[in-house]
Amino acid sequence: MTTNDPSGQGNYETNIENDNTLTNRQGHPITNNQNIRTVGNRGPATLENYDFIEKISHFDREKVPERIVHARGAGAHGYFEAYGTVGDEPASKYTRAKLFQEKGKQTPVFVRFSTVVHGLHSPETVRDPRGFAVKFYTEDGNWDLVGNNLKIFFIRDAMKFPDMIHAFRPDPVTNIQDARRFFDFCANSPESFHMVTLVYSPWGIPANYRMMQGSGVNTYKWVNQEGKAVLVKYHWEPKQGIKNLTVKEAEEIQGKNFNHATQDLYEAIERGDYPEWELFVQIMEDGPHPELDFDPLDDTKLWPNDKFPWLPVGRMVLNKNPENYFNEVEQSAFGTGVLVDGLDFSDDKMLQGRTFSYSDTQRYRVGANYLQLPINAAKKRVATNQEGGQLRYYNDKAPGQNLHVNYEPSSMGGLTEAEQTGKEYTPHIEGNLVRASIDRNDNTKQAGETYRGFEQWEKDELINNLVNDLAICPKDIQDKMMALADEADEEYGRRLREGLAEKAKSMNNKEEFGQEFHPHPLGTKNPSKAVEDAINKSQDADPY
Repeated sequence: MTTNDPSGQGNYETNIENDNTLTNRQGHPITNNQNIRTVGNRGPATLENYDFIEKISHFDREKVPERIVHARGAGAHGYFEAYGTVGDEPASKYTRAKLFQEKGKQTPVFVRFSTVVHGLHSPETVRDPRGFAVKFYTEDGNWDLVGNNLKIFFIRDAMKFPDMIHAFRPDPVTNIQDARRFFDFCANSPESFHMVTLVYSPWGIPANYRMMQGSGVNTYKWVNQEGKAVLVKYHWEPKQGIKNLTVKEAEEIQGKNFNHATQDLYEAIERGDYPEWELFVQIMEDGPHPELDFDPLDDTKLWPNDKFPWLPVGRMVLNKNPENYFNEVEQSAFGTGVLVDGLDFSDDKMLQGRTFSYSDTQRYRVGANYLQLPINAAKKRVATNQEGGQLRYYNDKAPGQNLHVNYEPSSMGGLTEAEQTGKEYTPHIEGNLVRASIDRNDNTKQAGETYRGFEQWEKDELINNLVNDLAICPKDIQDKMMALADEADEEYGRRLREGLAEKAKSMNNKEEFGQEFHPHPLGTKNPSKAVEDAINKSQDADPY
């Protein structure tokens, strides 16, 4: 552009730029993006290469720390449309949450699907639960419904969560997942047996993200205008149908494309085949329910449909892909404690632990101001007294607020509390403070019911998968797992025992039954053979 010279000596020209001109973060136009500044064209370089230093130093930092769990993910935008009812009754009977009240009311959402145990670029065919997290941008602020594809979990107490994940993740010495570590934890945590039964069946490898169920897993509460609360479980049912994979099918897919589920979701939305789920809830009166043979707050248990029917409350459609994966999928941040008025916590001990852990993780991973990022920010006014923190780029202040006042209460023009209209739910809590497990902790009954509900091919796949991985485990772990299977169902235990006995006969002296030395990731049939094949079947090459 041409500009008046402030020295008064005439016009001068600066760099010519337009809307498409490359700049640095300071807004300076970049005139040479091919070469750093050097002494002669061969170097050495000089320290004042500002454009290069800014570019490379940002590149060095462009990945935030990977999620500890749920690292591999895909996401999409869409909307939730309420039915205005819970089954045949008005939603207001059970909850005052605004997003459920009106038939046809649409709330924007962002959904992130994920695998749980493995890293950011791991295959999407691994045997693993799948994360199913939904962020509702409601008129009352954000609501995060954070769950998995499977409706139960391995443990019922948050104290055990770090140990569980450590056992399922790669060995700290070899950096390879090992089935012995997985079953060592599960055999000594018998409450996990129901989840093991599901994860080792074809339900442990969903075909893709569009064709899998979702669940809130934890028990929550709904609260109505009068302050009455009920316990609630959430379930997402895919309108596309449900599809799962056998080990053989998963191996074939992984050999062709280890991003298949991400690609499937992206391409379906691009071609206008928008995936859709219907949201159902199960409702139970608040309380311990001693008449049941399980505790409704136990995350290792299902609520039986015949006693607590699934009630439809709305549908969700995903109709827009992210414009930038990092900004929207990688930086999206969810928390089980993110609830709006009319939704509440239960005393679920896993939920209590997750509520701290999830948001704490986001503050560490993305930063203290992660809620100012567009993908995480509420789509309504936000006004807080929070200050500072890394990467804070605006103040959460109200129009007309006295900017000198960043505290409450104040009589000098600071923020004030909202007026509460709905009656607060105030449950009566009484008891000794203890460190104890939930009682009514039958660890195998529902696992047996789940086994008997499988089709024959699902039972066959479950037994084959368990035998393959348990075969390399020490005998005491095998014995514990067989005992749990015996308790769950006579056929289940017998088939597992027979399968392990047959496997013992077929294993050679290099892979002695229960004593294989080499790491064995979940679901692999002969990982040591793959290591040998990479050497024996590869092609020689001369140095160049």
